[in-house]
Amino acid sequence: MKRFFSIGELAKYQNISKQTLIFYDKIKLFCPQYVNPENGYRYYGENQLDVLDTILIMKNLGFSLEDIKKHLEDYNLENSRLLMENQLKVIEDKINELKLIKRRIMHKCKWLDYVKNIENREAVSVEDFDEQFIFFRKVEAPYSFTNISIATKACFTEAFQRHLPVFFQSGVIVPLEHIKSGRYTEATTAFLLMDKTDWTDSIMHLKSGRCVSAYHFGDYASISIAYERILDYCDKYGLTIASDSYEFCINDYITAKNEEEYITKICFYVN
Repeated sequence: MKRFFSIGELAKYQNISKQTLIFYDKIKLFCPQYVNPENGYRYYGENQLDVLDTILIMKNLGFSLEDIKKHLEDYNLENSRLLMENQLKVIEDKINELKLIKRRIMHKCKWLDYVKNIENREAVSVEDFDEQFIFFRKVEAPYSFTNISIATKACFTEAFQRHLPVFFQSGVIVPLEHIKSGRYTEATTAFLLMDKTDWTDSIMHLKSGRCVSAYHFGDYASISIAYERILDYCDKYGLTIASDSYEFCINDYITAKNEEEYITKICFYVN
């Protein structure tokens, strides 16, 4: 005699909720074999158990319900094999994406740990600058805070769309001529740090070299304090600034709600 299972029994056997089975019925993925016309109770045939197993296994393998529904319409060894191969490619892409996300978080943590241990916040130092790559967008005149923010957000948007290996660390370039004339906050370029990549469009290579640097603690509007320390240091020790200013946001709106907690690293190449 053919056996039927109530929706509660089937849900219990498969360790899923009745709401899941109701939803599968609603989207025509897995429908009951019989519905009592008097009370609307759903009943499933024993020949449907393997179908539900297939759905749950494929869902566990990462297939979407739409993909599963389409697959169940007509499947055999060959197209099942092709489906699994395609899913391997999808999984590999997800693994690579997660690896990039992990590197982004590790990069942010590394810098936050470093600046947390800085003892002399007013120190200026000369150091070796490691080569870096940045993805950039020009800031529109008059180089206001709003325009800088818009350019930074454009960097994030395009980088995510193009799946570029950027980090969650933004920055700006302030021309040396602006610095010399006291226009410390008028950045002309916004950028994101990134891994080395084959992309060439809007990618800038910052070469390794000798640089003078200092950290600014506080809101961006008061960054002139740090610039004046750097300029005084260069005058005192006979250093010639040989580049525009590269500002790297270490602690910003992503990791701090209060602007007083912002931390910016300023670097110039020097001779």
